[in-house]
Amino acid sequence: MTEQDKQALHQSPERLKKIKQCKTLALVGYLGLFVLIPIWHVWLAPPLDGMSVGFVLTLWLVPLLFPLKGMITGKAYTYAWSNFICMFYFLHSLTLIYASESERYLALAELILACCWFTGASYYARYQGQYQGLGLKKLKKSD
Repeated sequence: MTEQDKQALHQSPERLKKIKQCKTLALVGYLGLFVLIPIWHVWLAPPLDGMSVGFVLTLWLVPLLFPLKGMITGKAYTYAWSNFICMFYFLHSLTLIYASESERYLALAELILACCWFTGASYYARYQGQYQGLGLKKLKKSD
């Protein structure tokens, strides 16, 4: 396959549709966490005595602010590194599913949203990077 054939494959209408679907999936998970976390920690399961709601919301919402601009503007690099932040919510949800019977369903919702974010962001970064011609170049074999 020539370089031009590869480029044409990466810029086909089907590929553009996949890119848009992956971006939508990632944003649904990402923005869904923005909605779920305040509802969870303010109304449905407020923090225990001794912890302020403001502190808990800061702890859970501030990490989501770091990739906000890049996620909204569609930067493939931001989608790639935002997965590290996503893992924070993924691990939190798995821990609560196992440890807290009272918050199990909220943690399950968090897990689903984190999985949507992770899957969508991973594939979006890959497909959008290919579309833009970004990526790791193969090393040439030396004699």
